[in-house]
Amino acid sequence: MKVSVVFAALVACCGLESAAADIDRSLMSDAYWKIWNDAEQARIDADIEKNRKADGTFEVDAPDGAAVRVEQLTHDFRFGAHIFNFNQLGSKACNDAYKASYGAGGLFNQATVSFYWIDHEPTPGAFRFAGDYSDTERYWNSLTREEAMRERYWRRPAPGPVIDFLKAKDVAVHGHILIWGNAKPYWIYDWYCPESEKRVIDGLGIPRHSAHFGWEPSGQNWHMGYMGKWAKAWCGAYKSLDEKTLAARLPVFTANMRRLFRKRVFDVAGAFGGVADSWDVVNESAKDWVRYRKARTNLPVWFSVYGLMPGDYPLNALLDAKEAFPASARLAINDYKIDEAFLEQTKQLTEEGARIDIVGCQMHIFDTNDCMRLVKGAANVSWVGTPKTIRNHLDMMAKSGRPIHVSEVTIAAPGEDQRSREMQAILVRNIYRAWFSHPATMGITWWNTVDGAGVAGEPLVSGLFTRDMEKKPAYRALDQLINHEWKTTLDVKATGGKVAFRGFKGRYRLTWKGADGKPREKLVELH
Repeated sequence: MKVSVVFAALVACCGLESAAADIDRSLMSDAYWKIWNDAEQARIDADIEKNRKADGTFEVDAPDGAAVRVEQLTHDFRFGAHIFNFNQLGSKACNDAYKASYGAGGLFNQATVSFYWIDHEPTPGAFRFAGDYSDTERYWNSLTREEAMRERYWRRPAPGPVIDFLKAKDVAVHGHILIWGNAKPYWIYDWYCPESEKRVIDGLGIPRHSAHFGWEPSGQNWHMGYMGKWAKAWCGAYKSLDEKTLAARLPVFTANMRRLFRKRVFDVAGAFGGVADSWDVVNESAKDWVRYRKARTNLPVWFSVYGLMPGDYPLNALLDAKEAFPASARLAINDYKIDEAFLEQTKQLTEEGARIDIVGCQMHIFDTNDCMRLVKGAANVSWVGTPKTIRNHLDMMAKSGRPIHVSEVTIAAPGEDQRSREMQAILVRNIYRAWFSHPATMGITWWNTVDGAGVAGEPLVSGLFTRDMEKKPAYRALDQLINHEWKTTLDVKATGGKVAFRGFKGRYRLTWKGADGKPREKLVELH
């Protein structure tokens, strides 16, 4: 049985001849449709109409009754994806298809650009900003897929060429990430901890290198250290240490960490501060904040889940960014631990003088079994099991007083077959509609857009494209929303030298014929 999930009211208000393509309800369980029922869909439609549209009246030198064509060119809302696979997909055809998803004609008007410290400053002062031969399409096309995924800079392209590409396509740039304990370079310890202080660390029985997500110093092995034995070793050592005593025994290393973290922020700001539109300044710090429960502790070091970190590093990173970046660059704090602790951390950071313009809210469903649970009607999967759960979660985040960026999204297909892909598309459509309808949400960013092009531990079927860049049903579902249902195109009549219309917020082109019969055009903004 096929039914439309878009209501006649939506068709009327959007001026659409036809709304979303009918979907096959039999793909999902009855329990699923009981949750995502017609009443909930109607509420989402009403919230989209209320929160995502605006009324506008604009002057035009058109005769009364003349037809004025209204065409939306851009959205104010940020529909994003990371662009970590830039030029790395093995062929020009695949790379071109990947690039075409950004900008006009594609899905994404914002891209999250890689700025992982360990990868973009592999040795002190040797910045991988402009790129070299190892960042070229020719280099990556010379590798097999397996070889590419083992390469040191897989999913970490040099940001300079990527940003040049995005700016040419009028795509907003979101930098990710300035400070994250899981991406701090090994050379901070190797180069800036004196041997005498390294022996102190050895004597405490804790790892010399902090827990880290990335490559071993040898550059050979990928691991998730902060979830494994290193994290356990650090946490075990914390029980017998206190921060001031340890810092007193590591005075040079402690001072160098704080200096280098500050330098990191200013180095990136100096190169890209006036280019990128927004930045994740601090990533996944809420778990560390819970340990201390104060934004400003005045401790020289923090005992972090990532190993040893500079004291008060979330606050200091944001204060440094406030000083280093222009006011036009929006600064964000980003996390997967989205709860009252995150809100309290944000409040305290602000009270201490930090500028936080956006709060980043992750939503990863990495287990394909969880996606199948959603299909079967489970309501307790992450925070997207029901429309009410989504509203409650976003309502809570909105208490921060900041716009919400749903900053990292993974919604996998339950399997690799076509039926599973169609299930993924229904999940994506409904969840995106719920996010888009909330007044506090300013953007949504899909994480891995290509199947099998992520990292170890991420699902192979979470993309919007197959590995060969075939558009999956989920891609087409988002295209239907972003480029059709959520884009205003209509004809209105001029009256008294003006036109009035209601549409989705963004930039518009108005075209008409003047009294002399010659074509006219005007660009306007609807906010």
